[in-house]
Amino acid sequence: MKNKVLMKGNEAFAEAAIRSGCRYYFGYPITPQNEITEYMSRELEKHGGSFVQAESEIAAINMAYGGAAAGGKVFISSSSPGIALMQEGFSFLCSTEIPLVILNVSRGGPGVGTIQPGQADYYQATRGGGNGDYHLFVFAPSSIQEAVDMMAKAFEIAEEYRNPVMIYVDGVLGQMMEPVVLTEPLPPFSGEEIVRIRPWALTGTEGKREHNVIKSLYLKPEELEARIMDMDQKYQRARKELPLYKTEGLEAAEVVFVAYGSTARITEEAVELLAEEGIQAGLIRPVSLWPFPYDVFDQIPDTVKVVISVELSRGQMIDDVRIGCRGRFPVTLSSRVGGILITPPEIAADARKALGVTA
Repeated sequence: MKNKVLMKGNEAFAEAAIRSGCRYYFGYPITPQNEITEYMSRELEKHGGSFVQAESEIAAINMAYGGAAAGGKVFISSSSPGIALMQEGFSFLCSTEIPLVILNVSRGGPGVGTIQPGQADYYQATRGGGNGDYHLFVFAPSSIQEAVDMMAKAFEIAEEYRNPVMIYVDGVLGQMMEPVVLTEPLPPFSGEEIVRIRPWALTGTEGKREHNVIKSLYLKPEELEARIMDMDQKYQRARKELPLYKTEGLEAAEVVFVAYGSTARITEEAVELLAEEGIQAGLIRPVSLWPFPYDVFDQIPDTVKVVISVELSRGQMIDDVRIGCRGRFPVTLSSRVGGILITPPEIAADARKALGVTA
């Protein structure tokens, strides 16, 4: 049996990135993810890596762009308004097909908002704030262990698809502590492996090959259209291959909740409260937010009277929930905002109200 170690979420995420082979991190401090930057500044050099303190989030993402374009295995993290400043860089990375893993430890907004947890970055993550036809692949773990396990997979997906991958957590997971089993460390790329695995990278030619060029500028419309269509083929493939989800208690349910991340854990308790009252509730937990697992909604039985999207926002994932339901069921929202966590009794009360049941 593998040993468990008690770790704070942010530090576990950073350690998981190092064990996944990350050797380059470009950071700028912002709450509630500062422990990641601190951990990387202390630990990455011990593994032969490089930590750079950038002067801003805009500088950090562009440094990451350069490091990844040169073949480095790069990890970057920030929180909500910091991620907002990185959006242009994400567009460039997708256009040039540079693999990178991003972690958003989200907080409340709009604007500076609060340092408390939030999930109002859903649109930002899944629709993108940069220009053009592109997508980030976005995954939302609900525990520190799931995030640790997801880190290595995120690097694999980024490499396979040559596309940035975002792990989207919130301040709850970043700041809480849980026992975790850490993954076995992966060796970093050697110089020869970089040339072999990433033949597109800007590694220098040594007179042995043609120069590589990484660009996102296409002045001829036909060339840009061809580039976008090539990218779209990749995204259509991802829609088929990458959707992930978990379900609980859908059979004979009267109400189905849809929740992700830490909010899904709170919703599980609401399901138990309703069960004590004789109300059968089910839960769909999307693990991939893009591509969204629309097909799982076909598993909702006809016994369901209402589907409730539970979010720490005023309703962003609810749009995808409605698409998944395809008009079969009414869809309502259960939420808190401003950095306030929703509670199981509040979720249960919203369910009773939607069902027309008096407590």
